[in-house]
Amino acid sequence: MTHRQAVATMLLVTLLWSIAGVVTRHLESAQTFEVTFWRSAVTALVLGGWMIARQGWRGLLGAIRAGGRTLWLSALCWSVMFTSFMVALTLTTVANVLITMSLAPLFTALIARVTLGHRLPLRTWLAIAVAGGGIAWMYGSQVGAGTGRDLIGTLVALSVPVAGATMWTLLQHNARQHPETRSDMTPAVLLGALVSTAVTLPLSLPFAASAHDIGLLGMLGVVQLAVPCLLAVAAGRVLKAPEASLLGLLEILFGVVLTWLGTSESPTVEVVGGGSLVLLALAGNEAWALWSGSTRAGASAVTSMKVS
Repeated sequence: MTHRQAVATMLLVTLLWSIAGVVTRHLESAQTFEVTFWRSAVTALVLGGWMIARQGWRGLLGAIRAGGRTLWLSALCWSVMFTSFMVALTLTTVANVLITMSLAPLFTALIARVTLGHRLPLRTWLAIAVAGGGIAWMYGSQVGAGTGRDLIGTLVALSVPVAGATMWTLLQHNARQHPETRSDMTPAVLLGALVSTAVTLPLSLPFAASAHDIGLLGMLGVVQLAVPCLLAVAAGRVLKAPEASLLGLLEILFGVVLTWLGTSESPTVEVVGGGSLVLLALAGNEAWALWSGSTRAGASAVTSMKVS
């Protein structure tokens, strides 16, 4: 995959990720946990079939055994992300959920700072401060208005970036402790979907979803989750981390716009204003990191040319 193809792939990935909000707003009768169950079940079925076709039962079981504790902890994080995301969408607005999830890069930086001792550059501290102001603006009005359902939905959504940040920190810690081990962490996504399915099954009974709802949620399991996850892994092998993070922010813009166009749900002034601050902070942080990396690479190339 060329760099241009990787960028185009990530644009497609973010567009596919962003359809969850507008699709869930067209469900007829599926309840909170049932929404998660059907999507996770179909995702597990598709990913499991793809992995078995790719490497066979023995290969898949071998990859799970080789992953050890880190793979299972990663799977637990994936299950939290799969479950909390869909539950949050049933409790609060799409814009609230997506903007709250966008804090993942900053949570990752903070957790890595505390657990791994990573030093944070000034740009990241500035981004954290600006994003914090945006979040306070967004949700301060909800506290004053007493919209308890929105606050609960926001807290549920907050577990998604926390789980994601924990997962990436675990993987980085494992790579640091065992640099010789090249375990495949892809099965963690499958295990996460299976755990999410198992946990939400008893909470979904008795089923209330119509055939229409199951069709939409099954489509999300394939088109919105399984396929883009595989595409993102492929694009991630080519793109730099800041590039991927910056492109990933488009999911928020796509999701809010699609929901606004496809439903009667529209973001409030506070969500637009506070969310803009969050996006500005995140985009500025990642763009600065990308520019700094390009500048250093250019300087190294010039130095190399002079020496030669």
